[in-house]
Amino acid sequence: MEEFKRYAVYYAPPPGEFGTFCAQWLGWDAAAGVERTHPDIDGLPRPVRDITATPRKYGFHGTLKPPFRLTGTRAALEADLETFAARHAPVTLDGLTLTRIGSFLALTPTGNLAALESLAGEIVTALDPHRAPLTDADMARRRAAGLTERQDALLRQWGYPYVMEEFRFHLTLTGKLAETEAEAVKAALNPVLTPLLPVPFDIRELCLFGEAEDGRFHLLHRYTLSG
Repeated sequence: MEEFKRYAVYYAPPPGEFGTFCAQWLGWDAAAGVERTHPDIDGLPRPVRDITATPRKYGFHGTLKPPFRLTGTRAALEADLETFAARHAPVTLDGLTLTRIGSFLALTPTGNLAALESLAGEIVTALDPHRAPLTDADMARRRAAGLTERQDALLRQWGYPYVMEEFRFHLTLTGKLAETEAEAVKAALNPVLTPLLPVPFDIRELCLFGEAEDGRFHLLHRYTLSG
């Protein structure tokens, strides 16, 4: 069984037009483990390759349990994730919308988010015994971004500052953009992407991802939420 530098639990879309387009947009297909050719979209201020450089290596995803180094075995992590998924029900939201979050663009869910937020918090808690403690360098890197007191406490407890009440589910589409660039990308991308967005937006699987030595993330397995 191949081991990876880090593991994470993400949402990833099931096979279909939506997932295919987003993999092409980023230029990396985490499910197939291959690069994809970027789409040609009119009106972009820069080439797609430049716009998507930062999120590319992660693949198209929504974070549920952030990347962590493993303590113990991958087999044990997989067994616990399978058990967790079998005990929890799918989550259905109204849809997704293209949103500017600070300096980047992402898809964010619409509707009542309580069930999704609860699911993410339970995943973080349930799988935390598999997470190796952060190194001092990891802590310093996270703190360099500027954290609130509560975010720093979450970092120390769970290895990541944006979990629990700080959690905001999103599917990243770009790296950092200037305000005018972000608006231009949004205007160009919206008419192409909107017809592909799932309505309703269902989260029916938990996806285990692994980070390879080159830093790229791969979708290793899908676990059906069947509780």
